[in-house]
Amino acid sequence: MKINRRKLLAGLAASAATAPLWTPPDADALGLPKDTIKRIRYYITGADAAGRGANSPLVHQPTFNQSTNVVVVETAGGLIGIGEGGSPDTMQQCAEMLIGADPFRSEQLWQQMFRGYFYPAGREKQHALGALDLALWDIKGKALGVPVWQLLGGKARDHVECYATGFPRPQGGTLEDAARACVAEGYRAYRHAFDRAGVMDRFKRVEEVIADCQLLAKGAGPGGWAVDLHQELDMPDAMTFCDAVQPLKPYFVEDLIRVENVDTYKAIRPRTNVPIAVGEEYGAKWDISALIENQLIDYARVTSPNVGGITEFMKICALAETHYVGMIPHFTGPIGETSLVHCLTATSIVALMEMTGAGRRPWAHLPESYDFRQGKLWPNDRPGLGVTLDTKPLKLVGEWTERFMPIPMNRRPDGTFTNW
Repeated sequence: MKINRRKLLAGLAASAATAPLWTPPDADALGLPKDTIKRIRYYITGADAAGRGANSPLVHQPTFNQSTNVVVVETAGGLIGIGEGGSPDTMQQCAEMLIGADPFRSEQLWQQMFRGYFYPAGREKQHALGALDLALWDIKGKALGVPVWQLLGGKARDHVECYATGFPRPQGGTLEDAARACVAEGYRAYRHAFDRAGVMDRFKRVEEVIADCQLLAKGAGPGGWAVDLHQELDMPDAMTFCDAVQPLKPYFVEDLIRVENVDTYKAIRPRTNVPIAVGEEYGAKWDISALIENQLIDYARVTSPNVGGITEFMKICALAETHYVGMIPHFTGPIGETSLVHCLTATSIVALMEMTGAGRRPWAHLPESYDFRQGKLWPNDRPGLGVTLDTKPLKLVGEWTERFMPIPMNRRPDGTFTNW
């Protein structure tokens, strides 16, 4: 059929003249009705409350940078976002800066929380910042009716492979049996760790763990096992260990030595080809950037919310991809773990996630969090993070409804923040 181009264009012009011109009510809110953050509440979970007594207003796990404390961000429009992490003091500093802000400006709010005090946020404070960032992404996904992985680029993988920490041994079984059973359960690898014995005979302990790794290799096969040295070794022992286990083909060896001085890995990398994983104690991208950019490690262990949430984690993923470094995040609380599923679902980078025990534990306050089965984590289609929260088992320890900005935040002419 021949199309009359002139008539077609005239018809389109007439339609455009009669149709209302659509403009978003607020460009910052992606075409959604303008909204602001109204209230932020902070809860202690039962797991944390058991640590120091449920009656204390500042109860949290002694290792609070891995806390499972829950933050709930509410908007004036009725949206609710759920996050996890931090401690009451660091959460207050970050939360008060968000009151009255546009909840959809994830990047700008991240910069504001990170730079809003005289000192940039340190690692402990970034855990609180990250918890709020998770909640903001949860709000954004719910506002648009899509899972967060869709906002990050859509599915790049069907599921996220996992390795098990603390996988139970079969009754009467050996370490070899446990590794074999773990892989048979669907996990990609079994992870073994140095025991915390208090006093460690360095030579004896290294020989013991080398013997353990030989059993793991028999049970799980090449790449089916990994080992965490827990930063307990000094350089000579770490190198001895790597030389011994490299022929056994571990998936990775974690935290060979202390992690404070990243330049030390410039000496380690040329001395071993064993796959190295580092980073569970690090915060923002600057902590691990040198290790990635110089290809001194094979896998980054940074995790969420520790690095500052989804906003920062995705930047580290991009940095790692450009240098062919994989992502093996350290385990975290159930909401943080859920956020990692969204992040890794939307990336093509080599990825492996840590699960403790034999899989998903029941969480009294979380009827829904991550979906775990067959030794793997699976993305779902629930909006936002896909987390359902029941606050009844929790203890409210903080609530903020008034904005507080401790220092003036300078802006460039284009509106982006710069330091004061």
